[in-house]
Amino acid sequence: MIIIKSPREIALMKEAGRILAVTFKAMKEAVKPGVSTKELNDEIARIFAENGGESAEKGYYGYPADACISVNEVILHGIPSAKKILRDGDIVSIDLVVKKDGYMADACRTYPVGIVGERQLAIIKASEKCFWEGVSLVKEGVHLGDIEAKIGETAHSLGYNVPRDYTGHGIGSEMHEDPYIPNYGKPGTGPILREGMTLCFEPMLLEGKADVRTLNDGWSVLSKDGKLTSHYENTVLVTKDGYEILTYDGDPASLSGLSND
Repeated sequence: MIIIKSPREIALMKEAGRILAVTFKAMKEAVKPGVSTKELNDEIARIFAENGGESAEKGYYGYPADACISVNEVILHGIPSAKKILRDGDIVSIDLVVKKDGYMADACRTYPVGIVGERQLAIIKASEKCFWEGVSLVKEGVHLGDIEAKIGETAHSLGYNVPRDYTGHGIGSEMHEDPYIPNYGKPGTGPILREGMTLCFEPMLLEGKADVRTLNDGWSVLSKDGKLTSHYENTVLVTKDGYEILTYDGDPASLSGLSND
């Protein structure tokens, strides 16, 4: 069952989304060569606490950190470590879920580290484009399959694959609510969107094949062929005539012109 949120619940989720936006603005400056993923995690925890929030990821099925921080071939659930030092040419995905006053927001950004090549920039931009192309269709009365299909078609048109086993999802008082939202689909299928639904659309792209594997830590998921990956996500509110991004960090470069490239 997909939960329709009340105005009160939406207001609480917007506040959680604000905390994520503040955090991502800080991460844009913090991500640089020589920084460990643990240092980023600790700064994220500090910002959450400063804003009255807490990580919903920490302790979730035993997950040990405040954030999922995934580098290069790791597509999601990377565990921060003092030993993982960012270097020029890396790309790093920071996937965050914050909880405040009983409600959550979830988003992810992939950042270039220092001086990177065209391959790295291209896959980052492609994951963002997949999101904005898909979400441009969101409004009351649209089939969820229309958005899923648009994300998958965009990814493949740009030369990338999407994993089959990891999806977006509904969100609210729980991190993962109905429905599951794969990055591929068939137009005209799936649930019909209604005003007040809150959904996480999260294109995850693989430069190579769609096959992934999980490391012995039980969490880190990476491309089986070791090629680059990228991940972009926002929490989206369905409105009568469109949508509202509850976790948008206000950077016009992440929005302007992407669908026209």
